Amino acid sequence: MRDLGRRLAGLLRAGDLVLLSGPLGAGKTTLTQGLGDGLKVRGPITSPTFVIARVHPSLAGGPSLVHADAYRLGGLDELDDLDLDLQDAVTVVEWGGGIAEGLSEDRLEIVIDREETDERIVGLAGVGPRWAALGEWSPGDPGS
Repeated sequence: MRDLGRRLAGLLRAGDLVLLSGPLGAGKTTLTQGLGDGLKVRGPITSPTFVIARVHPSLAGGPSLVHADAYRLGGLDELDDLDLDLQDAVTVVEWGGGIAEGLSEDRLEIVIDREETDERIVGLAGVGPRWAALGEWSPGDPGS
């Protein structure tokens, strides 16, 4: 999952929204750690479940990483009340499905499923004009 995050970081830029969903222990935070490595942000990146959101500034002049967890939030209004800087950062929201879609018409939605063998199945869907060329993609697709 970290390697996938590092690879995805090369596609991301300031203003991008990434929504992560999947069961507990699927690898959402681990994927975000890889994104942080790839974006060269200050860490460590840990689960934001109890603090709701953390900002990791860039160490290399790129965008910051905003890492949020919507699990305990009641809706978009509560997420919006966090007053996160979405324009100058890559924003990753764990458990964001059904809540965070309203933050941006352009977003990358990543669904992680964990098999009994601990193997992960990852699906990506680009939503909006920013991601139109991506459509739906899986890391196992040809050319990936």
